[in-house]
Amino acid sequence: MSAPGLDPSFHDLPHRRLGEVALARAEELGASHADFRFERNRYQYLGARDGVLQTASDAEDLGFAVRVVHQGAWGFASGVVLTDAEARRVAETAVSVARVAAAMTTTPVELAPEQTYDDVTWISDYETNPLDVPTPEKAALLVDWTERLRAGAAVAHATAFLQQVQENKYYADLAGTRTTQQRVRLQPGFEATGEDAQSGIFDSMASIAPPVGRGWEYLTGSHWDWDAELAEVPELLAEKLKAPSVEAGSYDLVVHPSNLWLTIHESIGHATELDRALGYEANYAGTSFATYDKLGTLRYGSPVMNVRGDRTQEHGLATVGYDDEGVQTQSWDIVRDGVLVGYQLDRSMGHLKPELNDGRSNGCAYADSPGHIPIQRMANVSLMPGTDGLTTDDLISRVERGIYVVGDKSWSIDMQRFNFQFTGQRFYKITDGKLDGMLRDVAYQATTTDFWGSMEAVGGPDTWVLGGAFNCGKAQPGQVAAVSHGCPSALFRGVNILNTIDEAGH
Repeated sequence: MSAPGLDPSFHDLPHRRLGEVALARAEELGASHADFRFERNRYQYLGARDGVLQTASDAEDLGFAVRVVHQGAWGFASGVVLTDAEARRVAETAVSVARVAAAMTTTPVELAPEQTYDDVTWISDYETNPLDVPTPEKAALLVDWTERLRAGAAVAHATAFLQQVQENKYYADLAGTRTTQQRVRLQPGFEATGEDAQSGIFDSMASIAPPVGRGWEYLTGSHWDWDAELAEVPELLAEKLKAPSVEAGSYDLVVHPSNLWLTIHESIGHATELDRALGYEANYAGTSFATYDKLGTLRYGSPVMNVRGDRTQEHGLATVGYDDEGVQTQSWDIVRDGVLVGYQLDRSMGHLKPELNDGRSNGCAYADSPGHIPIQRMANVSLMPGTDGLTTDDLISRVERGIYVVGDKSWSIDMQRFNFQFTGQRFYKITDGKLDGMLRDVAYQATTTDFWGSMEAVGGPDTWVLGGAFNCGKAQPGQVAAVSHGCPSALFRGVNILNTIDEAGH
């Protein structure tokens, strides 16, 4: 099958002409740097419940933005009217904003150097754009999922959803870079809920399928066994409703990638964004315990902990060819052999710390719409698998008294990304190296360094799964970005387990 090409309806929009007009005006007004970003983002969401399609929404975000550095200060403005006059006006407004900001800017803005890329195009790796698939076909699939789930005796209600995004961006700057990009991503899911008649316990069980940077083939191909999971979830829910409540205490944990990705996101991904580590960003639970003075010395975790940032990961949600500052994307080490060795950074952060990444940004600037300024955003941050090929069963066999954790659910973490607790979809007691029935009401609690320091072993490549989220929030005004986190199954020793029912009464 041939690879998809650039959407011709985006190609025909006047982004190149508007970019030339805006950049020329910014240069006339004395901007030392100016970039132009033209975006069209298409969204479709479908939701079904109990055999009925309940929601079908389509949205489009179209516009452009101009960002400048003038007199050492940032200026930014955006518009939606696609005319030359509006492009000039937006550039003038951005420069005016910078002139006002210059009086309040104590450290002049400077950007790390980056080579120019002359008229390059990048398209993400997918086969069929889900937005090209007829809506009735997608709706029928979701309705069928809910009907199949409700066939389970324990299931009272079932829901299914599909979120789809096509993102097109054109970027140009005064240095001569011109990039055109298109990426597609989607997030399918379903959930079954039920109640145990004897105990009155009400609970749910959801799919653990990750969101992906793929197309419609994710729903119809061999990338995920939807049939097997749809058949399994009602049985898992029935077992969960009758499972005993956990006894709080210290347990060894084997954590499946469907749960561990979220712990990586919160305790490593956000903690190693350089703007948080330097104190520039404090919104959304955001500074960081992993401050810059600890680079190269902080024992983040055990020696089996190796974490990489990667904006090039195949099918990753944060994967692009070039970021929103015209930087070609890369991969790099964040934690090596348990020690903090790197951060995620954009061009302004890269200039502040030129000893990082050879003085270059590692491609972490992103804006979620044409109306927002690019900010430093998370790469695909992943825990590397081990080289000895351990399976999940191998890890479980090492545990005498413990818990096996599968699937994500709720979480909590403090402003320093240091104290946290996480729950999950399902939990299994481990006794003498074997699974010994399901448990309920489990949360694991730790500090970031204690938790990762307790990691004794990681699974091999066959256990590695690329998880992630569509809805990572950051900044004020708030922006949302999609990001993936790959990881293997992993074994942790002596982790504190809370009983969530008991804790709710405190």
